[in-house]
Amino acid sequence: MSETIIYTKPGCPYCAAALADFNKRGVPYKQIDAQGNAAAREEMRKISGGLKVPTIVHPDGSVAVGFDGY
Repeated sequence: MSETIIYTKPGCPYCAAALADFNKRGVPYKQIDAQGNAAAREEMRKISGGLKVPTIVHPDGSVAVGFDGY
């Protein structure tokens, strides 16, 4: 994987903060709406063990749930 994947939902302030941070730092990412896509939501649940957003999958395969800045 060459880019970060971030599962989000509309209106989530932590998702917005993570996306703003990625944009500011020039981090390439693919955003996936976990609220509007049942298959993506299930994929996120399998990856993270839950349904909390943002769920961030880094290029090295590590997973972070939530965002409180870097």
